Amino acid sequence: MAAPNRGRRPAGAQGRPGRALGLILIAMIALTGGMFWAGQLTPRLGIDLAGGTTITLEAKNEPGKPNAINETNMNTAVAIIERRVNGLGVSESEVQTQGDRNIIVNIPKGTNSQQAREQVGTTAQLYFRPVLTVAAGTPTSPQPTPSASASGKGKAKDKQTANPASSGKPTATATTQGRAVSDALKAPTPTPSGSASGKPATTPKPDPSASGGTAAADKLQKQFLALNCTSKTARVAAGANVKPSDPAVACGKNSADQWEKYVLGPAEVNGKDVDDAKATIDQRTGQWIVQMDFTGGGSKKFEKITARLSQQQPPMNQFAIVLDGEVVSAPSVRTTLSANAEISGSFTQQSAQDLGNILSYGALPLSFQEQSVTTVTAALGGEQLKAGLIAGAIGLALVIIYLVAYYRGLAVVAILSLIVSAILTYTIMALLGPGIGFALNLPAVCGAIVAIGITADSFIVYFERIRDEIREGRTLRPAVERAWPRARRTILVSDFVSFLAAAVLFIVTVGKVQGFAFTLGLTTVLDVVVVFLFTKPVMTLLARRKFFADGHPWSGLDPKRLGAKPPLRRSRRVSSAPTDPKEA
Repeated sequence: MAAPNRGRRPAGAQGRPGRALGLILIAMIALTGGMFWAGQLTPRLGIDLAGGTTITLEAKNEPGKPNAINETNMNTAVAIIERRVNGLGVSESEVQTQGDRNIIVNIPKGTNSQQAREQVGTTAQLYFRPVLTVAAGTPTSPQPTPSASASGKGKAKDKQTANPASSGKPTATATTQGRAVSDALKAPTPTPSGSASGKPATTPKPDPSASGGTAAADKLQKQFLALNCTSKTARVAAGANVKPSDPAVACGKNSADQWEKYVLGPAEVNGKDVDDAKATIDQRTGQWIVQMDFTGGGSKKFEKITARLSQQQPPMNQFAIVLDGEVVSAPSVRTTLSANAEISGSFTQQSAQDLGNILSYGALPLSFQEQSVTTVTAALGGEQLKAGLIAGAIGLALVIIYLVAYYRGLAVVAILSLIVSAILTYTIMALLGPGIGFALNLPAVCGAIVAIGITADSFIVYFERIRDEIREGRTLRPAVERAWPRARRTILVSDFVSFLAAAVLFIVTVGKVQGFAFTLGLTTVLDVVVVFLFTKPVMTLLARRKFFADGHPWSGLDPKRLGAKPPLRRSRRVSSAPTDPKEA
């Protein structure tokens, strides 16, 4: 007599349904708790459902720069456009790349779409302004007491930094190649605007002639003293609607990542005067630096401003590089510079490349062409959401009607499985909003509706396999277990094909179609989870109930209605040899 195979479970053996049901219950509770913990009780809605404007920009190569479209430049453009859109006062805008040359800008309702279109695709405002005064980024009293100390992001590269008047401050020097040494954001304190001695004094008022009069100078001083650079609203307001020919106040961060505020003179060089700028490694020190080349006209302007600034005391020997009203760098100048300059400091590769891109391309590292602009009102978005929900409800109702009419009692299993799938899908979509920025748009709703049919198809496959086993003459409990391996194989193959199609669609498409592909792929994965951890265990438990086990006409498993054969145990032949020793 052969020993039984203990290493493999027989096809008709029953598993432990309680474990699987407990696992999926824990998952649902955890996801629901995560929603409340994150404060995100509803999925994040896309522009086409919530209302707003979607702008699609396509990158174009600049003449003479055929390889400008790359990941670094695209990421730099995204960061600049995002800051520009946020400057409009938009709190929930989205700027992201699509493919290798597209940028999608989603601006929620309540924003001037025309103003947004003008901001996101145009070259930013990049100016070189002389620094008049620098102070800490918090509001100050009318008569601040300045300190003579100063700090800098980079160190000077020559021995002149030993001079107490400039020690510890970023400097710029010129050689025969026109190098500017050391770029840094420093934190000096106010000094007199006309002082050459560097002695402390009260906060100066800008020259009235530069601002159009004493009243304008007083207004600028009050604005500077009250400016709080830690407030995003205040920073945006400070740089708004400032003419290049007028003095301005602006904010910027120093090397310690702390905000500072500046009084800046009129712009003397703009971004168009920079011909090229790139990050490179200084062969002498091994540090990252930024090399700048100016145009013909830009060289003359830069030479003029550096000649004047090199004669000033800190902080008035600095020029600020101002991008969209914010100081991104403020190097100091030692001597006159001309066509070529070099900015150095405590750069990393990324920070050097970012500054090089800003200088080289006048903010945006690429030229962009507006491909499409879609504006959806809040009312229209609400109508589309309502229509999508109605369509989903109709599709779900039709599926339920079919299941009840054809499978009767088994429809309870299918409906419960659909409910579990809906809970998992809803909670995951709600959490993906703050997690990865997922937004439920109209194509994504369509993907969820299609998923109803995919999920129902898995139930139907399993139910039909069970019915096939009953038709062969088996009772319900072994039929449920024997049908599972065959159904499982079919379900996995079907869902794999669906997931593969969703993945390919997600990769090769851009924009809203990706929402459809993402939702389809997500619900396909959840279909496998629900069938394995809920539908199968529930069927195992119901097979022990008399209503289903005895084949009640409304159970959907009535052997007579299914045309079942006589039970297999009755079809076996009785051996002619006596089995009872007493009969022998």
